[in-house]
Amino acid sequence: MRINLRHLILMTVCAVALSAIADNGVKTTAYNFLSVPSSSHVYGLGGHNLTIIDDDINLVEQNPALLGPEYDHQVGLNYMRYIGETNFAGLRYGQGVSEHGAFGVGIQYFGYGNIQGADIDGTKTGTFNASDMAFSLTYSHDISDRFRGGITVKYLYSKYEDYSAGAIAADLGINYYDPDHEFSASLVAKNLGGQVKKFNEYKDNLPWDIQFGVSKMLGHAPIRLHLTAYELARWKSPYYKIEDVNNPNSGLIKKDSFGSNLLRHLVFGVDVLPTDNIYLGIGYNYRTRSDMATYKRDFMSGLSIGGGLKVRAFGFGAAFARPHTGASTFMFNLTTSIGELLK
Repeated sequence: MRINLRHLILMTVCAVALSAIADNGVKTTAYNFLSVPSSSHVYGLGGHNLTIIDDDINLVEQNPALLGPEYDHQVGLNYMRYIGETNFAGLRYGQGVSEHGAFGVGIQYFGYGNIQGADIDGTKTGTFNASDMAFSLTYSHDISDRFRGGITVKYLYSKYEDYSAGAIAADLGINYYDPDHEFSASLVAKNLGGQVKKFNEYKDNLPWDIQFGVSKMLGHAPIRLHLTAYELARWKSPYYKIEDVNNPNSGLIKKDSFGSNLLRHLVFGVDVLPTDNIYLGIGYNYRTRSDMATYKRDFMSGLSIGGGLKVRAFGFGAAFARPHTGASTFMFNLTTSIGELLK
């Protein structure tokens, strides 16, 4: 047990060190669709989670170290109705390759609907479509009885009107899981890589990130707590707030305190698990709420809720969030095991 604890401490130190040496400057990045989760369970817990141990292949998108032989022949489908006319959908498949290893493949589509085009003078030129796609290959292996490591390699393809671009990215993850105490901790480096094809001559940066998370059951109570720290590659994360909420034309106040920066890196989540086949979850993402400080937001801004159940060979999940008054988003998941269906 001492060795496992030492490894866990090392993971924490690495996360802090990587955050400390990372560039705190503001960088413009593309491919930000990579921050949208494909798991309704994760979306219901605030949009970021690296540590959920559950029978759901869709969770692997968050952390390649969550993949394992237990997902053998499992298929996961996801669909999200996002803001406006945008729709996201994807498919993921996992298969065990040994007692301690597994691989998975996935495809994710991000469609943004019809967009009005215009020339440099503002003359409308008709509508066009814009979309992004991510193709992924994941491999994981058990390092020990409680540690598992994984890697996901992704090819990213973007098509906006007559322009296209491509990039290659990789996620590296490690997970520690103690089943006796229902404790899970993960460290993940996301979106490491770069473009292989530019839109024009301008090179876009990938939104690379360092994330760390923990999950813990509350003793014998059917409650699981989650804490995820993300965007650790950049500590400073200021935002602007309207000086007088009753006067939309008033000036803006820059919020850049230690407390606000800290909270904008954290996502909080709680699961209630009345049975092994049912979960209800709620999440809070302060960054989402504060980003809406200059827009119309309501009580639900920053909050998300979700739930799921398993019936025989099928698992169902759904989540809802409302970033601001004009945007309600829904996500749905379906999972099934081919092996169970054939029995």
